[in-house]
Amino acid sequence: MNAFIAIVRRDLLLAARRKSEVLTALFFFMIVVSLFPLGIGPETAMLRRIAPGVLWVAALLAAMLSLGRLFATDHQDGTLEQMALSPTPLAVLVSGKVLAHWLTSGLPLVLLAPVLGLQFDLSARALGVLMLSLLLGTPILSLIGAIGAALTLGVRGGGVLLSLLVLPLYIPALIFGAGAVEADVAGLGAGGHLSLLGALLALGVFFAPWAATAALRIALD
Repeated sequence: MNAFIAIVRRDLLLAARRKSEVLTALFFFMIVVSLFPLGIGPETAMLRRIAPGVLWVAALLAAMLSLGRLFATDHQDGTLEQMALSPTPLAVLVSGKVLAHWLTSGLPLVLLAPVLGLQFDLSARALGVLMLSLLLGTPILSLIGAIGAALTLGVRGGGVLLSLLVLPLYIPALIFGAGAVEADVAGLGAGGHLSLLGALLALGVFFAPWAATAALRIALD
């Protein structure tokens, strides 16, 4: 646990020194979400109908912006090799990096989404469901993205390949996350969608660090 906490703290400190990367994702999220009400117009029924999909797609794309740098910097300066040779299991260290990535790229989107959701005339209850769905769903994006980042580490044109790898895997989280808000707005209840998101998160927490670790060892070899 000491190594896990040290990795999380280290990556958070590095992110604090590179504030532009975090702010870029936030500004991207804000701009993409804000353009839809301007382009579609003030029809509230239409805005409420498209809000869950727009907010979730924008959050998904914003979270992807920093995936390419998840392991690349450590690979370039040799830190990743030292992590692989340390007595601490590499999967534990990878989990720490994934948690730090979510804290810097996913959690800010969760906190910002309800504010942007007001542009779509969503109710307070729908905004709460939106926030909860993103709180469950954005860690899934980081976990799946870690596998993709590890598989494309050191590959020329890895950014494009990373997008092609992870976008299809993001679809279940997108469907259940946006579906939770849509179901709540329709009065059907969001419990089923949120339960499925929770199940996906549990599977990701268990399997993703080991899959990313295996991909990293292949890249280092």
